[in-house]
Amino acid sequence: MSGNFDIMQEMERDPALHSNRVIERPFPVPGEGLQRHVRSQLANDSTLRLVQQIFQRQGAPRVVVFAGIDHGNGCSEVAASVAETIAANAPRRVCLVEGNFRSPGLPSIMQTTSYPGLSDALIEEGTIRSYLKPVCNENLWFLSAGPLTVDSPNLLSSERMKVRSAELRKEFDFVIYDAPPMTRYADAIALGQLSDGIVLVLEAESTRREAALIAVEHLRSSNVPILGAVLNKRKFPIPQSIYKRL
Repeated sequence: MSGNFDIMQEMERDPALHSNRVIERPFPVPGEGLQRHVRSQLANDSTLRLVQQIFQRQGAPRVVVFAGIDHGNGCSEVAASVAETIAANAPRRVCLVEGNFRSPGLPSIMQTTSYPGLSDALIEEGTIRSYLKPVCNENLWFLSAGPLTVDSPNLLSSERMKVRSAELRKEFDFVIYDAPPMTRYADAIALGQLSDGIVLVLEAESTRREAALIAVEHLRSSNVPILGAVLNKRKFPIPQSIYKRL
Protein backbone atom coordinates (compact mmCIF):
# COMPACT_ATOMS: atom_id res chain seq x y z
CA MET A 1 0.00 0.00 0.00
CA SER A 2 1.41 3.39 -0.97
CA GLY A 3 2.25 6.13 1.49
CA ASN A 4 -0.29 8.38 -0.27
CA PHE A 5 -3.19 6.04 0.48
CA ASP A 6 -1.99 5.76 4.06
CA ILE A 7 -2.59 9.51 4.37
CA MET A 8 -6.15 9.11 3.18
CA GLN A 9 -6.82 6.35 5.68
CA GLU A 10 -5.27 8.33 8.51
CA MET A 11 -7.43 11.34 7.68
CA GLU A 12 -10.51 9.13 7.78
CA ARG A 13 -9.53 7.62 11.15
CA ASP A 14 -8.73 10.98 12.76
CA PRO A 15 -11.70 11.99 15.00
CA ALA A 16 -11.21 15.61 13.96
CA LEU A 17 -11.64 14.63 10.32
CA HIS A 18 -14.17 11.82 10.66
CA SER A 19 -16.74 13.60 8.47
CA ASN A 20 -14.35 14.22 5.60
CA ARG A 21 -14.84 12.71 2.19
CA VAL A 22 -11.91 10.97 0.50
CA ILE A 23 -12.22 10.54 -3.26
CA GLU A 24 -9.86 8.81 -5.66
CA ARG A 25 -9.65 10.11 -9.22
CA PRO A 26 -8.44 7.08 -11.18
CA PHE A 27 -5.96 7.09 -14.03
CA PRO A 28 -6.40 3.54 -15.38
CA VAL A 29 -3.51 1.75 -17.05
CA PRO A 30 -4.58 -1.22 -19.23
CA GLY A 31 -2.29 -3.82 -20.64
CA GLU A 32 -2.18 -2.34 -24.14
CA GLY A 33 -3.17 1.32 -23.86
CA LEU A 34 -6.46 2.99 -23.04
CA GLN A 35 -8.73 5.01 -25.29
CA ARG A 36 -8.98 8.62 -24.24
CA HIS A 37 -12.77 8.67 -23.98
CA VAL A 38 -12.73 5.70 -21.58
CA ARG A 39 -10.21 7.41 -19.31
CA SER A 40 -12.24 10.60 -19.47
CA GLN A 41 -15.43 8.78 -18.48
CA LEU A 42 -13.77 7.24 -15.43
CA ALA A 43 -12.52 10.66 -14.35
CA ASN A 44 -16.01 12.12 -14.85
CA ASP A 45 -17.53 9.38 -12.70
CA SER A 46 -15.13 10.08 -9.84
CA THR A 47 -15.80 13.83 -10.07
CA LEU A 48 -19.55 13.21 -9.90
CA ARG A 49 -19.03 11.09 -6.80
CA LEU A 50 -16.98 13.89 -5.23
CA VAL A 51 -19.74 16.41 -5.99
CA GLN A 52 -22.40 14.12 -4.54
CA GLN A 53 -20.51 13.46 -1.31
CA ILE A 54 -19.47 17.05 -0.59
CA PHE A 55 -21.91 19.38 -2.35
CA GLN A 56 -25.17 17.42 -2.44
CA ARG A 57 -25.72 16.59 1.21
CA GLN A 58 -27.65 18.33 3.93
CA GLY A 59 -25.85 21.43 5.15
CA ALA A 60 -23.41 21.23 2.23
CA PRO A 61 -20.74 23.94 1.92
CA ARG A 62 -21.34 26.62 -0.70
CA VAL A 63 -17.91 28.24 -0.93
CA VAL A 64 -15.05 25.74 -1.22
CA VAL A 65 -11.33 26.06 -1.85
CA PHE A 66 -9.39 23.38 -3.73
CA ALA A 67 -5.67 23.35 -2.97
CA GLY A 68 -2.94 20.95 -3.98
CA ILE A 69 -0.26 19.93 -1.53
CA ASP A 70 2.46 20.37 -4.15
CA HIS A 71 2.74 22.05 -7.54
CA GLY A 72 1.52 19.81 -10.34
CA ASN A 73 -0.98 17.76 -8.29
CA GLY A 74 -3.71 18.57 -10.83
CA CYS A 75 -5.66 20.89 -8.54
CA SER A 76 -6.82 23.27 -11.30
CA GLU A 77 -8.21 20.41 -13.36
CA VAL A 78 -10.05 19.00 -10.34
CA ALA A 79 -11.55 22.40 -9.42
CA ALA A 80 -12.67 23.04 -13.00
CA SER A 81 -14.17 19.57 -13.30
CA VAL A 82 -16.08 19.98 -10.04
CA ALA A 83 -17.49 23.37 -11.07
CA GLU A 84 -18.58 22.04 -14.47
CA THR A 85 -20.17 18.96 -12.91
CA ILE A 86 -22.19 20.96 -10.37
CA ALA A 87 -23.42 23.34 -13.09
CA ALA A 88 -24.32 20.49 -15.45
CA ASN A 89 -26.22 18.35 -12.95
CA ALA A 90 -28.29 20.89 -11.07
CA PRO A 91 -30.00 24.20 -11.87
CA ARG A 92 -27.55 26.06 -9.64
CA ARG A 93 -25.42 29.11 -10.35
CA VAL A 94 -21.73 28.28 -10.00
CA CYS A 95 -18.67 30.52 -10.14
CA LEU A 96 -15.17 29.10 -10.63
CA VAL A 97 -12.60 31.53 -9.22
CA GLU A 98 -8.91 31.47 -10.02
CA GLY A 99 -7.39 32.31 -6.66
CA ASN A 100 -3.98 31.19 -7.89
CA PHE A 101 -1.90 34.32 -8.47
CA ARG A 102 1.30 32.24 -8.53
CA SER A 103 0.85 29.98 -11.56
CA PRO A 104 -2.61 30.57 -13.06
CA GLY A 105 -3.69 27.92 -15.56
CA LEU A 106 -7.49 27.92 -15.59
CA PRO A 107 -7.97 30.16 -18.68
CA SER A 108 -6.40 27.50 -20.89
CA ILE A 109 -8.51 24.79 -19.23
CA MET A 110 -11.70 26.81 -19.62
CA GLN A 111 -10.63 28.00 -23.08
CA THR A 112 -11.09 31.69 -22.36
CA THR A 113 -9.00 34.78 -21.64
CA SER A 114 -7.49 35.89 -18.35
CA TYR A 115 -8.65 39.50 -18.59
CA PRO A 116 -10.37 41.09 -16.79
CA GLY A 117 -10.10 39.08 -13.59
CA LEU A 118 -9.91 38.91 -9.82
CA SER A 119 -6.92 41.23 -9.53
CA ASP A 120 -8.87 43.90 -11.42
CA ALA A 121 -11.89 43.42 -9.15
CA LEU A 122 -9.68 43.91 -6.09
CA ILE A 123 -8.35 47.31 -7.16
CA GLU A 124 -11.18 48.69 -9.30
CA GLU A 125 -14.84 49.55 -8.81
CA GLY A 126 -17.89 47.98 -10.41
CA THR A 127 -20.03 44.98 -9.60
CA ILE A 128 -18.34 41.61 -9.34
CA ARG A 129 -20.35 40.38 -12.33
CA SER A 130 -18.60 42.91 -14.57
CA TYR A 131 -15.40 40.86 -14.15
CA LEU A 132 -16.96 37.44 -14.83
CA LYS A 133 -17.07 35.38 -18.01
CA PRO A 134 -19.87 32.91 -18.82
CA VAL A 135 -18.51 29.48 -19.76
CA CYS A 136 -19.96 26.09 -20.79
CA ASN A 137 -23.57 26.90 -19.98
CA GLU A 138 -25.68 29.62 -18.43
CA ASN A 139 -25.13 28.20 -14.94
CA LEU A 140 -21.32 28.40 -14.90
CA TRP A 141 -19.27 31.59 -14.66
CA PHE A 142 -15.51 32.07 -14.45
CA LEU A 143 -13.45 34.69 -12.62
CA SER A 144 -9.87 34.45 -13.85
CA ALA A 145 -6.83 35.75 -11.99
CA GLY A 146 -6.44 38.79 -14.23
CA PRO A 147 -3.22 40.80 -14.70
CA LEU A 148 -0.62 40.04 -12.05
CA THR A 149 2.23 41.80 -10.28
CA VAL A 150 4.60 40.67 -7.55
CA ASP A 151 2.21 42.23 -5.01
CA SER A 152 -0.93 40.54 -6.34
CA PRO A 153 -0.91 37.62 -3.83
CA ASN A 154 -1.13 40.12 -0.95
CA LEU A 155 -4.55 41.14 -2.26
CA LEU A 156 -5.99 37.79 -1.16
CA SER A 157 -5.72 38.79 2.51
CA SER A 158 -7.01 42.34 1.97
CA GLU A 159 -10.26 43.86 3.19
CA ARG A 160 -11.22 44.29 -0.44
CA MET A 161 -11.00 40.53 -0.92
CA LYS A 162 -13.46 40.03 1.94
CA VAL A 163 -15.91 42.38 0.22
CA ARG A 164 -15.58 40.64 -3.16
CA SER A 165 -15.87 37.23 -1.54
CA ALA A 166 -19.12 38.29 0.12
CA GLU A 167 -20.42 39.49 -3.26
CA LEU A 168 -19.65 36.13 -4.86
CA ARG A 169 -21.35 34.26 -2.03
CA LYS A 170 -24.45 36.43 -2.50
CA GLU A 171 -24.53 36.12 -6.30
CA PHE A 172 -23.94 32.37 -6.63
CA ASP A 173 -25.20 29.13 -5.14
CA PHE A 174 -21.68 27.68 -5.20
CA VAL A 175 -18.24 29.28 -5.45
CA ILE A 176 -15.22 27.10 -6.23
CA TYR A 177 -11.74 28.56 -5.65
CA ASP A 178 -8.57 27.17 -7.20
CA ALA A 179 -5.64 27.92 -4.86
CA PRO A 180 -1.84 27.64 -5.14
CA PRO A 181 -0.01 24.65 -3.59
CA MET A 182 0.15 24.62 0.19
CA THR A 183 3.79 23.57 0.51
CA ARG A 184 4.93 26.80 -1.15
CA TYR A 185 2.44 29.49 -0.18
CA ALA A 186 -0.09 30.50 2.48
CA ASP A 187 -2.61 31.76 -0.09
CA ALA A 188 -4.87 28.73 0.32
CA ILE A 189 -5.24 29.50 4.03
CA ALA A 190 -6.17 33.12 3.29
CA LEU A 191 -8.84 31.91 0.86
CA GLY A 192 -9.89 29.13 3.20
CA GLN A 193 -10.71 31.64 5.94
CA LEU A 194 -13.20 33.27 3.56
CA SER A 195 -14.78 29.94 2.61
CA ASP A 196 -16.77 27.10 4.15
CA GLY A 197 -13.77 24.81 3.95
CA ILE A 198 -11.03 23.33 1.84
CA VAL A 199 -10.53 20.17 -0.20
CA LEU A 200 -6.94 18.97 -0.43
CA VAL A 201 -5.63 17.53 -3.71
CA LEU A 202 -2.86 14.94 -3.49
CA GLU A 203 -1.13 13.20 -6.37
CA ALA A 204 -0.79 9.44 -6.14
CA GLU A 205 2.80 8.23 -5.78
CA SER A 206 4.05 11.83 -5.70
CA THR A 207 2.68 13.70 -2.66
CA ARG A 208 4.61 12.78 0.44
CA ARG A 209 2.83 11.83 3.63
CA GLU A 210 4.80 14.32 5.73
CA ALA A 211 3.89 17.24 3.44
CA ALA A 212 0.19 16.36 3.58
CA LEU A 213 0.20 16.12 7.38
CA ILE A 214 1.97 19.48 7.71
CA ALA A 215 -0.68 21.05 5.44
CA VAL A 216 -3.42 19.56 7.62
CA GLU A 217 -1.83 21.00 10.77
CA HIS A 218 -1.54 24.45 9.18
CA LEU A 219 -5.22 24.38 8.26
CA ARG A 220 -6.21 23.25 11.74
CA SER A 221 -4.19 25.99 13.43
CA SER A 222 -5.83 28.54 11.11
CA ASN A 223 -9.32 27.18 11.88
CA VAL A 224 -9.99 26.29 8.24
CA PRO A 225 -12.32 23.26 7.97
CA ILE A 226 -11.02 20.36 5.90
CA LEU A 227 -13.93 19.02 3.88
CA GLY A 228 -12.14 16.13 2.23
CA ALA A 229 -9.23 15.03 0.11
CA VAL A 230 -8.78 13.95 -3.49
CA LEU A 231 -6.18 11.34 -4.37
CA ASN A 232 -5.57 12.40 -7.96
CA LYS A 233 -4.05 10.46 -10.87
CA ARG A 234 -4.25 7.11 -9.13
CA LYS A 235 -3.12 4.38 -11.49
CA PHE A 236 -4.47 0.88 -11.51
CA PRO A 237 -4.34 -1.90 -14.13
CA ILE A 238 -7.32 -2.99 -16.18
CA PRO A 239 -7.21 -6.65 -17.24
CA GLN A 240 -7.11 -7.00 -21.00
CA SER A 241 -10.28 -9.13 -20.99
CA ILE A 242 -12.20 -6.27 -19.38
CA TYR A 243 -10.50 -3.57 -21.47
CA LYS A 244 -11.73 -5.24 -24.69
CA ARG A 245 -15.32 -4.73 -23.52
CA LEU A 246 -14.93 -0.99 -22.91
